[in-house]
Amino acid sequence: MKSLVELIEWKRDGNRHTEEEIERIVHAFTQGEMPDYQMSAWLMAAFLRGLDADETVWLTRAMRDSGTVVDLSGVGMPVADKHSTGGVGDKTTLVLGPLVASCGVAVAKMSGRGLGHTGGTLDKLESIPGFRVEMSVESFVEQVKRVGIAVIAQSPDICPADKKMYALRDVTGTVPSIPLIVGSIISKKAAGGASAIVLDVKTGSGAFMKTEDEARALARELQRVGHALGLKIQCVVSDMDQPLGRTVGNALEVCEAIRTLKGEGPEDLQELCLELGARMLRLAGAAASNAEGRAALERSLHEGRALETFVRWVEAQGGDPRIVEEPSLLPAAEFSTVLTADRDGFVGGFDAEGVGRAALALGAGRHRKEDAIDPGAGVVLAVKRGDRVVRGDALATAHASTLDRLEAGAERLRASISIADEPPAPRPLFHEV
Repeated sequence: MKSLVELIEWKRDGNRHTEEEIERIVHAFTQGEMPDYQMSAWLMAAFLRGLDADETVWLTRAMRDSGTVVDLSGVGMPVADKHSTGGVGDKTTLVLGPLVASCGVAVAKMSGRGLGHTGGTLDKLESIPGFRVEMSVESFVEQVKRVGIAVIAQSPDICPADKKMYALRDVTGTVPSIPLIVGSIISKKAAGGASAIVLDVKTGSGAFMKTEDEARALARELQRVGHALGLKIQCVVSDMDQPLGRTVGNALEVCEAIRTLKGEGPEDLQELCLELGARMLRLAGAAASNAEGRAALERSLHEGRALETFVRWVEAQGGDPRIVEEPSLLPAAEFSTVLTADRDGFVGGFDAEGVGRAALALGAGRHRKEDAIDPGAGVVLAVKRGDRVVRGDALATAHASTLDRLEAGAERLRASISIADEPPAPRPLFHEV
């Protein structure tokens, strides 16, 4: 049997692991028998040499089995989940979760925090006064059964291998590896208990996968590995070449999610939620087709059932439900400034990552995991790609709690919005399913 050093050397030299070797590496690291520096070396070897189709499945399964696998069989209704590969202004879960749950399919989700230019669902939820994201596995399952939806931070007992491995990948330059990304995403989803999962793979300037080819390659591999672990999975490649909706920043995005649940939200956010939700209902067996699922979701929006489910969800996790009718109860930044067009023309496009980094400079995100965030900071866009503007028209409003942050964020934001003489070519919201 090879030692851990020999296993690192084996992958360094481009060789293929056996399933037993992959299991041993993951187990040794999870149990503290393999120190961080050895796992970092193996991750770099896997990053440079790659993992083949079988190795990726074996790694994902071993990561799933490194801790507790949640059993949701007793919930009494189908259970679905959704995952996004990250973007700017992506508050989809806040709308999609209660929307799907209001149609008879429970939503059980473990989410993450924002880092760098992308926002995190937990940060958005924690901007709601009193909202708790920490919960035991037992309480998580009980809430899914009682309310139909729960969104919490990842439990230390669930997929601990991924938590430890991702912390190393983040600081060793080994994040952008498709096998390692797939292992991280699918292992958590498989351990989370839902059997029907829709994956929203973003592409464009605000996404990790900048090109459609990269996004499609990731989507195909996510679906293949998910199926190998017995999951029902569908991947949607959606656009992140401009921020989703019109807000970027935690409390600002909560407000926009509530407006969307009232039927007053931006068209792109509502359309994305309806299309993803329709697929969640179909995969979970609650709709015979995507069209039937979408019709059910539209009825729920129109009748107010999705908003009612949102209120019950917020209450169940300790949040103040009055925010639905009194958004002033949410945190707000002290200072703001409006950016205007300096000439006539059309909004040629956004550097979506730049908008995300502007929100980061304003205080809405974090550079390091331990950084505190300002829940009221962020950006409100007055325009979308292709809109006609005249000199002096508002383009966006920046919000921050200090004047220094406001100045830095506003400067970055202005550089992220381009004005063109002609309208840009249309860009679809969905690139491929």
